[in-house]
This record gives sequence, structure tokens and C-alpha cells, in this order.
Amino acid sequence: MAKSSSASSVPGAWTILFSHPGDFTPVCTTELGKMAQYSKEFYQRGVKLLGLSCDDLQSHNEWIKDIEAYTPGAKVNYPIIADSSREIIKQLNMVDPDEKDSIGNLPSRALHIVGPDNKIMLSFLYPATTGRNMDEVLRVIESLQKASKFKVATPANWKPGDPVVISPGVTNEQAKEMFSQGFETVGLPSKKEYLRLTKV
Repeated sequence: MAKSSSASSVPGAWTILFSHPGDFTPVCTTELGKMAQYSKEFYQRGVKLLGLSCDDLQSHNEWIKDIEAYTPGAKVNYPIIADSSREIIKQLNMVDPDEKDSIGNLPSRALHIVGPDNKIMLSFLYPATTGRNMDEVLRVIESLQKASKFKVATPANWKPGDPVVISPGVTNEQAKEMFSQGFETVGLPSKKEYLRLTKV
């Protein structure tokens, strides 16, 4: 599903906005296939998907056939913006300073996660030679959504189902009220009780 230039996100919803350097290129073909393959996981979490490149609608529609053929069972059911003027990539800082064609700079391999308040919560920027990891994108979506719902953060190498840490601004008394399931305070040499783990 391709579309002409539009807004960068869906108001009131979590949105993943991802740009790619060009249609009919190898890494991008694998990425957009994987994004389609994972789309059900994103939609179940209330996340909308929105692709973007500077190629035109006809190019997008033809390229989608290749994407779906390469990733069997995957359907590209998310829109891909045709930013032919390259104005959107400039506004959102998604311009690759090194990759150019006869018209000008191409989009970078960027990905923005936009919150329901229409603010960018997280950005990834990959070189043209490195494809995005959809498991990592899904992981950070879950992390951001937990942090927005509860006063928690996710530690290094966190995976869904792992304990989270309680934000430092929450007192132990408040934590007892907020996390009825309880929490564990990690004993540290400093004796400071700042590392508190719980499940949400």
C-alpha cells in the first residue's frame, strides 16, 4: 500500500516511521518484508507502521510485489509515503549525507518511534549496509510502552517478561502502593536503595 506525502505519524497512536534509501534495493527489500511479517505483533500492541522513501507511488506498488515474493506469507499492509520532494526527510532529519542520486540526497536507513502525543520517543539510524533487527524494534516498543504506563525503566539486555527497575523518583512507600506484587531492593556496596526490581 503506497501513498503520497502525508503526516509523519498517526495522532493518538504509537507509530513506527521508517525510511529506506531506495526501492528495488536488496537490504530494503528484506527489511520491508520483515516489517510486514512482524506487522501483526506491532498491531497487537497498538502500533501503526508507516514507511517512507523518495521513490514514486508507481515504483512502490511494483516493488511491493518483490517484497512479498521474497518474504512468503508477508503482506505489505502498511502505507509507504512517496516523498518525491524530499521535504519530509529533511524535516525529520532522515537525510543520508553520503548517499545521493541525480536529484540529491537520499533518505537514510532511519527509524523513529513516535508516541501517542506525537513526540519522537526513540530513533535508530543505521548505515545503508546494515539491515534493521525487528526483534529489537519490538523489544524497545514494549520497553517504551511499559515506561509510559508505569513508573519503571528497563535494564540492560531486558526482554519482555524480565523484571523492570522502579524509577528513582518513586519512594519505597509509593512503590509499595504502586506495585502490589512487591519489589526487590538489590543490596549494593554503597548501601543505597536505588536499584529496585519488580514485574509488571
